[in-house]
Amino acid sequence: MEGPTPVSALIHAATLVTAGLFLIIRCSVLFEECPIVLSIVTIMGALTAFFAASVGLVQNDLKKVIAYSTCSQLGFMMFACGLSHYSIALFHLANHALFKALLFLSAGCIIHGLLDEQDLRKMGGYIQILPVSYTMVLIGSLALVGFPFLTGFYSKDVVLEVALASPSFVGSFAH
Repeated sequence: MEGPTPVSALIHAATLVTAGLFLIIRCSVLFEECPIVLSIVTIMGALTAFFAASVGLVQNDLKKVIAYSTCSQLGFMMFACGLSHYSIALFHLANHALFKALLFLSAGCIIHGLLDEQDLRKMGGYIQILPVSYTMVLIGSLALVGFPFLTGFYSKDVVLEVALASPSFVGSFAH
């Protein structure tokens, strides 16, 4: 996706993730009537989380790495919905929106501070140049990976606990 970084922050943290997931949460009554569809949502969500995270590992553009991690987190929330834990998915959605907005806005500061450079291979040592942005990216990244005592830890951990506690094959697969 091409666009200014503040626009990227709004699209990824607010509308892009919220629309589809919120629709599934609102239609949970319909999804609960068909366990096969719930299984499909769980499996597709788990595969999306794995695939998007794997693609994000090999990207060189700063905003693309953050965008692929958004797709991975979306898959994470989807498999929570597929396991019929809609409130947990919404909890993770709210947490994700906050730390993803922090990451995108900090990425905008870094890109602007490095004269529109987005290639990660050309970055490094910017703690001396942009210490506040570095700190914000560090906090956002730690929340994204689920570091203890940050919001991502609590929301991601409960999604994994729900998947582990599920007695079905799809729950084990998602975990």
